[in-house]
Amino acid sequence: MLAHINLYNLIFLDIETVPQFGSFAELSGPMKELWAIKHSTLRSENETPEEGYLKRAGVYSEFAKIICISMGFIHYDKDANRKIFRVKSISGEDEKMLLEEFIATLGKSFADTERYHFCGHNIREFDMPFISRRLLINQLDLPEMFDVAGKRPWEMPDVDTMQLWKFGDYKNYTSLKLLAEVFGIPTPKDDIDGKDVCRVYWQEKGLARIVEYCQKDVVTVARLLLKFKGDKEILSDEQIIIVK
Repeated sequence: MLAHINLYNLIFLDIETVPQFGSFAELSGPMKELWAIKHSTLRSENETPEEGYLKRAGVYSEFAKIICISMGFIHYDKDANRKIFRVKSISGEDEKMLLEEFIATLGKSFADTERYHFCGHNIREFDMPFISRRLLINQLDLPEMFDVAGKRPWEMPDVDTMQLWKFGDYKNYTSLKLLAEVFGIPTPKDDIDGKDVCRVYWQEKGLARIVEYCQKDVVTVARLLLKFKGDKEILSDEQIIIVK
């Protein structure tokens, strides 16, 4: 399966996002009103916009910011005769600086846009659109890899493991966590989950924990794609290098 996908041409990608502010009260007057309108469409019974802000705003690019982008890349180590998976994360409180470093990394290490493509779980509906919107909000130019205006779905070369698993079933949504369990992919027990990211960031100031969580998702996506391709060698912990 998926013989046409070259593992060595993929940039495995995952992001973590949080509400732009640590409380609803910090929003400007217009943004409070606009969040209230957005919140009213979410069908959150018995929940005020103030209560829903920290719970839900982090997934909407107009009300949120990116705090971590993790990237992974597979290369073959001839001396060790095995694959190596290198993971690099860009994180911080200043989103614009984070995005500028992300753009610089793409330009330096993955400039050949005909060769390199992104891979992630649900990246077509979340990660890539989210990054694109936040780039524009921060008045930064879209890198060529993100400039998909006018392209049809089949013209976009990025690999989405959730889309692959759908097999054309548009009603199906399957989490990365569930697929990892189904395919027997070893995943360490995290002390946080996606729903905890906002609390850990704003209340506990635990950005380092969030970065580690994001990196684990990148590794899991790479292992999952190897399973999809029928690769007998699944990345061991010894084959993973975290680039500081």
